[in-house]
Amino acid sequence: MKTILPLVIACFFATGTVAQTAESEPSEMLFLEIDEIDLNQFKWKNRPVVVFSDSENNPAFIEQMRLLRERPEELLSRDVVVITDTDPDAQSELRRKLRPRDFMLVIIAKDGGVNLRKPFPWDVREITRTIDKMPLRKREIQQQSNR
Repeated sequence: MKTILPLVIACFFATGTVAQTAESEPSEMLFLEIDEIDLNQFKWKNRPVVVFSDSENNPAFIEQMRLLRERPEELLSRDVVVITDTDPDAQSELRRKLRPRDFMLVIIAKDGGVNLRKPFPWDVREITRTIDKMPLRKREIQQQSNR
C-alpha cells in the first residue's frame, strides 16, 4: 500500500510510526497513508481530508494529489491532514466505515463527523470554501480576527 507522495511530513505532532515532525514552513502539509490510523487521534485538532482510490495509478487520485500539493499553505491554515488509502484489499477500518467506490474524497470535521463526500477530484479552493462554512471554522476565524 505504498502511495507515491513526495511529501510525508507531520507539521503539528508525531503519530507513531506513520508520521514525522518538521519545522512548520508554509509549504509543509501532513500527508499520511491509512496504515493504523485512528481518526480519534485527530479529533478537535485537525480536519482529515481522506482520499480513497482503488489504485495509486487512478487518474482521479493522481489529479487530486496534484491539486492538494499545489496550495498546501491554505490547507495548513485550516489544520487539514491528508490521509490516503489506495489499497481496497486491506479493508481499513475507515474504508469499511465510509464505503468508497473506486475514487472518493471525504472531508471530515474536527468533531469527527463526515462533512462532505465527492466522487471526483476537488480543487483546494473548493475544499477550503467547504471548510470555511463549518461552524467551528467560523469560530476560529472570528477568534483570529479578534486578536
